[in-house]
Amino acid sequence: MTDIKSSRLVEAFKAIGDGIYIINSDYTIEYMNSAMTALFGDGVGKKCYDIMNEGKGICNWCRFDDVFNKGETRYGEVILEKFNKTFNLIELPISNSDGTRLKLSIYRDITKTKEQEARLKSSEEDYKRLFEHAGCGVFISSKEGKFLDVNRTFLKMLGYVNRDNFLAMDIARDLYLKPEDRKEFMSIVEKQGRVVDYEVEWRRRDGHTIQVLLTSHVRYDEKGNVLGYEGIVVDQTQRKMMEEKMQKALNFLDQTINCSVNAIMAADLKGEVLIWNQGAEEVFGKSAEEVIGKINIREIYTGNLAKDVMKMIRSDDYGGKGKLKSYPVTFKDINGNETEGNLSAALLYDEHGNEIASVGIFVDLSERLAMERKLSETRQQLLQSEKLAAMGRLTSQLAHELNNPLFGIMNTLELMKTEISPQNKRRKLLDMSISETARLADMLRKMLSFSKPDQEEKRNVDINVLLDEIILLYEKRFRENSVKFTYEFAQGMPMVYASRDQLRQVFLNMISNAMDAMPDGGNLSINTLFDAKKVRVIITDTGGGIKEEHIEKIFDSFFTTKTDSVKGVGLGLSVCYGFVKEHGGDILVESKVGQGTSFTICLPVSDVPK
Repeated sequence: MTDIKSSRLVEAFKAIGDGIYIINSDYTIEYMNSAMTALFGDGVGKKCYDIMNEGKGICNWCRFDDVFNKGETRYGEVILEKFNKTFNLIELPISNSDGTRLKLSIYRDITKTKEQEARLKSSEEDYKRLFEHAGCGVFISSKEGKFLDVNRTFLKMLGYVNRDNFLAMDIARDLYLKPEDRKEFMSIVEKQGRVVDYEVEWRRRDGHTIQVLLTSHVRYDEKGNVLGYEGIVVDQTQRKMMEEKMQKALNFLDQTINCSVNAIMAADLKGEVLIWNQGAEEVFGKSAEEVIGKINIREIYTGNLAKDVMKMIRSDDYGGKGKLKSYPVTFKDINGNETEGNLSAALLYDEHGNEIASVGIFVDLSERLAMERKLSETRQQLLQSEKLAAMGRLTSQLAHELNNPLFGIMNTLELMKTEISPQNKRRKLLDMSISETARLADMLRKMLSFSKPDQEEKRNVDINVLLDEIILLYEKRFRENSVKFTYEFAQGMPMVYASRDQLRQVFLNMISNAMDAMPDGGNLSINTLFDAKKVRVIITDTGGGIKEEHIEKIFDSFFTTKTDSVKGVGLGLSVCYGFVKEHGGDILVESKVGQGTSFTICLPVSDVPK
């Protein structure tokens, strides 16, 4: 042992790549070099068969007796299944200075060499059988770029008949459409030892291009050098054409889905969104990039809608099992805007009938439903107009019938006044009767105006003058009702071409309504403004205001919030609105409950000379 460690030979053993170990006459390992230790671990001081044969006894390949007793050098091969490797084994005797003998064993890994030998041992008959029966092209080629052998299928694939002419071709130049593809193939196959389904374009004898899949491995010589390559080739031209057709069909389908004006959505059974077209983007305000694979369909079908839809799809009652023909829903976009429409949906199944996904198509019916609602409102308005027309005719008849006896009563009362002294208490009762009869006559006059407005001849009217006259009439009532009144009339107001009496009735009604809105007093202002086209009269009070839900109804006939006596007829504003519209104008209203109301009467400036 000491002689071995001190010998210069041991230093050489350390540098050798083969595994080396030395044992004495009782099988004890006295030395192992680095390569051997890397394979089996440090076994110095242990029995060699415990290390090499995993404790199963003396190795069956060991030539211990020949080496120790006969002094012979033995050669052999060893297969170690533990490492899946084959080793070339050399066992030779070594003598110490004291005369004792040792056995030196050298293990050289020849696994690759054996694999190469096994490949090279394939018989010519095996190759011939492979070539004859293979349904795809089979080839053997050299590293230098020549075919050494090919089968008939290979020749037919490339349009060749003469084998010799084919074998004489330069592969990179004559076969590959791009010679650099040949270099890439060689680099891959030599680096990895094989290549599978390498896609490349080749040139047929007639010049046409074909797409092939190349599967190949390297051929080595006994020294491990690359001899060439062998493998199989599959013509993918037809498959490529079919793929292109399928891709075109898929692209067309994708464009059809994406360009649909309806929202189309699809999701797997977990709810992950798979399809989200432009229609869906417009309805929900989210792009496909924000949705696909990032959010769950339950975030789109809010509440219990997702569960309800799936339940209906799986039922037979909504278009057949697996389908939902039409279901009214309302979706909200990211800004909270609602979109009304119908949802149709269906389940998608795999080849075994298992559910794999669901697809939904949402048709935006907002405009249609809005039109239907508008049409319904129009029908209701038409019906109301017909009722009003009939009522107008009836009102006109009643007013005419009542006017004659009413004026007779008023004339009688007026005659009675002349016979009763003003100091008489009955005179006061008589005045009250005349006043109430006058009120009744005024109400009848309004009813007649509503059913058949006065056809007074229009002329140029100064709005400021007309308002000034009305204010003079109301000054006393303002004081009696604790109403603080202010006005500001624009100077140089242009004329308005209108019926003086109708405009007078409009302003009287507006001022009367303003005072009714302030039963406990308040502030009332009247202002006039004008521009090149319009004259504006703004009447503002500090009364109780108009509720928001009543704003759009205040000009409707017979609509009123008043409940006392004849004030509740609801014709005043309707008649006013009709007069103003007849003059080509408009009435605008702004109101806040508890703060007051402002009416703006807009009338066109007269273009009739004074």
